[in-house]
Amino acid sequence: MLEKVFDPAAVEQRIAAAWDAAGAFRCGRPERKDAEGYSIVIPPPNVTGSLHMGHALNNTLQDVLARFERMRGKDVLWQPGTDHAGIATQMVVERQLAAQKLPGRRDMGRAAFIEKVWAWKAESGGTIVNQLKKLGASCDWSRERFTMDEGLSRAVLKVFVQLYREGLIYKDKRLVNWDPKLITAISDLEVVQVEMKGNLWHLRYPIEGEKDRFIVVATTRPETMLGDTAVAVHPEDERYRDLIGKHVILPLVGRRIPIVADEYSDPDKGSGAVKITPAHDFNDFEVGKRHGLRMINVLDAEARIEPTGILDDYAERPEAYVDAPDAAGVLSHLKGMDRFAARKHIVELLTALELLEKIEPHTHMVPHGDRSGVVIEPWLTDQWYVDAKTLAEPALAAVREGRTAFVPKNWEKTYFEWLDNIQPWCISRQLWWGHQIPAWYDPFGNVFVAEDEDGAFEQALAHNVGNESLSTEDAELLMADADRRAQFLTRDADVLDTWFSSALWPFSTMGWPDETAELKKFYPTSVLVTGFDIIFFWVARMMMMGLHFMDGEVPFKDVYIHALVRDEKGAKMSKSKGNVIDPLDLVEQYGADALRFTLAAMAAQGRDIKLATSRVEGYRNFATKLWNAVRFAQMNGCVRVDGFDPAKVEGTLNRWIIGEAARASAEVSGAILAYRFNEAAGAIYRFLWNVVCDWHLELAKPVLSGPDGAAKDETRAATAYVLDVAMALLHPFMPFLTEELWAETGKDGPPRASLLALAPWPDLAGLEAPDAEAEVGWVVDLVTEIRSVRAEMNVPAGAQVPLVLVEPGEETRARAAAWDDALRRLARLSQVEVAAQVPAESVQMVVRGEVAALPLAGVVDLAAELARLRKEEGKLDQEVARIDAKLGNESFVARAPEEVVEAEREKREEYLHRKEKVRAAITQLSGG
Repeated sequence: MLEKVFDPAAVEQRIAAAWDAAGAFRCGRPERKDAEGYSIVIPPPNVTGSLHMGHALNNTLQDVLARFERMRGKDVLWQPGTDHAGIATQMVVERQLAAQKLPGRRDMGRAAFIEKVWAWKAESGGTIVNQLKKLGASCDWSRERFTMDEGLSRAVLKVFVQLYREGLIYKDKRLVNWDPKLITAISDLEVVQVEMKGNLWHLRYPIEGEKDRFIVVATTRPETMLGDTAVAVHPEDERYRDLIGKHVILPLVGRRIPIVADEYSDPDKGSGAVKITPAHDFNDFEVGKRHGLRMINVLDAEARIEPTGILDDYAERPEAYVDAPDAAGVLSHLKGMDRFAARKHIVELLTALELLEKIEPHTHMVPHGDRSGVVIEPWLTDQWYVDAKTLAEPALAAVREGRTAFVPKNWEKTYFEWLDNIQPWCISRQLWWGHQIPAWYDPFGNVFVAEDEDGAFEQALAHNVGNESLSTEDAELLMADADRRAQFLTRDADVLDTWFSSALWPFSTMGWPDETAELKKFYPTSVLVTGFDIIFFWVARMMMMGLHFMDGEVPFKDVYIHALVRDEKGAKMSKSKGNVIDPLDLVEQYGADALRFTLAAMAAQGRDIKLATSRVEGYRNFATKLWNAVRFAQMNGCVRVDGFDPAKVEGTLNRWIIGEAARASAEVSGAILAYRFNEAAGAIYRFLWNVVCDWHLELAKPVLSGPDGAAKDETRAATAYVLDVAMALLHPFMPFLTEELWAETGKDGPPRASLLALAPWPDLAGLEAPDAEAEVGWVVDLVTEIRSVRAEMNVPAGAQVPLVLVEPGEETRARAAAWDDALRRLARLSQVEVAAQVPAESVQMVVRGEVAALPLAGVVDLAAELARLRKEEGKLDQEVARIDAKLGNESFVARAPEEVVEAEREKREEYLHRKEKVRAAITQLSGG
């Protein structure tokens, strides 16, 4: 017999251990090795990470799919693993070294530092994996991968070398997001825009050869003016048409720079003229390419003023300067000065020269590094790039042709927009932790790319002997002397962007470049479940790499994009707001099943989840409801019967509930297959709570408590059968609870699958019973309508009222007679009568096309009730009008937080829904 209450904390660890001991989630189990494959690769969380609500949602949805398909008989591979997370992991270990007062990274050297990182990974890197297990994730944990495993590293090397030889990887000098604190390039995803109050400085640049004539440019970053190589004006701007093609003299530097016509300049913004600094602004970089402008870097890696670029430019073309650029010692003074200190000093110098026209307060978005917290610099530097545009073409075609489909479909537009406008992908990072770039340099500046140093050395010897940079004798000495050889070649110090290795995840985790059985069976994967924020960074790159290296085969057939989990008011969760909900706290308080079901039930396609703790508590109560239902069934002798055939059941109630189970099975299956997780969760919730518990068990009570006999035996067996079906349908959503119930109920009756996780998915096709549904469904609908009227009309709970069936048909008369006791008990009726017309002072109901009435004279004051309802209708109209006025106010909609506006819209819908009910009640009482 089950315990009185379900205690998740006492059950979850034990159930997880049972799954693990049975190898329940391993792909290739003997009984399934010949079954159809189904595969999902987990979006690998950072090895430094811990479970947050986004992970909880993402992995819950993946687990629903994996458990569902496993129960449908497929050989399921849910591939787990973690990402090495270059910057994040390096920072964690560096902070740890500092806290332990150990030598820093640069003091101990690269090899020793990497050893420290691996040691940290071995000790602390499994945190999030253990947390995913606590959530119930049914991954094949025996196949766990790490993006720097030996096998995955081999795949990375092969891909880099092949792309380089195909001309799709190259080195170039371009602008990157540069973090001057971490001293590395970072990806767009690692940049956060922060609104800051600053200034707009209006600078006056003298026109060459025109005394006392200036062109005014506005800038938020005066320190970068040292690197200006043009001023741009709009070609149609009449104010500057005569200046196009002329030059200005750049203050403080003395450089002659052209005035160019470019549509990037907005005539309606500021002065209509903009300074162009191609080495320090992404838009300016594009303008510079269009006009062939020089790109002069004026900052060093730590964002301090570095005049070398200016001085080199002067040495190369002194004619472009009206004077030596450091004639006044300005650059010497600024050299090594922090960018913000330099900003202040440059403004002071320009003020003294009367070249500062004005300063305006200016609030704008400033890019910051998400980990370092410092302002990011667009910085011109040598980096490694992937020709993403070429690789993107097949990736675009694959989605346009339908070989990979996005769900919801609207995300395809985002995918297309990003890939249609894709830029070269910067893949190098100035870090130590990560896949070191397999490129070596010789003393002559040549680069050699190979999978190992031996391969690079062979290339270097062949190249340098071939062009006579090395004699045959020198080459032989190098080959014979390991020390000389080590000095001859220097490996590139940079590592690869972590997105490079994770782009290979769908096939590298399955053993590629070897031709493995897993690749043959499980690639392409069936579906990818991920967030919209990494469609470009991860999804698109997996598409590009998969198509290129897997013979044109897409890496996944479907891409399901889930929404954000917000707080209950609709605000995005953030530490600064103090509204972050820790999923592990909810698991501890309510159990993993309650959290999982909440997330799935709220995962409507394209709609963010507003997570309230009360919802999790509500679904914990749902778990309790099922527990109590099974316990009630046990107490009433409802056990499985050997040879029970649901198709041969005779009792109307039993045929009805089995038919309802068949309908629920079809609804849940169809919704999961369509990635409508909320609809699947809603279908099983309604079936269990509203159909099984509220109706079947209530209607079955008289039989179960009545005399022994065939009817009682059949009802017991049918109830046990239906609860088994319900547990199976609920299992993908609430695996711990259902597995525990399965084990407990399995102690009685014939043998079955020892684990529900490996039991077959219920297929009840053909068991629908429309005649039984017509009869029992009429009872359910009638009682539901009566209860609704009683509640709407404030009928006292203890009052018994008569029910009048108005001119019912013969079938309805028979049903009323057969279910008389149930109707009176469940609807609190004094009697059920038949009449030729509706009695006076009664409320009418239409149930399945026939009229029924509740005479309420003497039970409630109908006139007072009508007045109350009309008063409530008036209040609801006022509330709707108030909200309409708010939402019609453009200022409110523009200024109020998104979640506040959305909350008003939701309240409006609630009021309108309530008004419909009130209006229906008024109509019933007044006839109009």
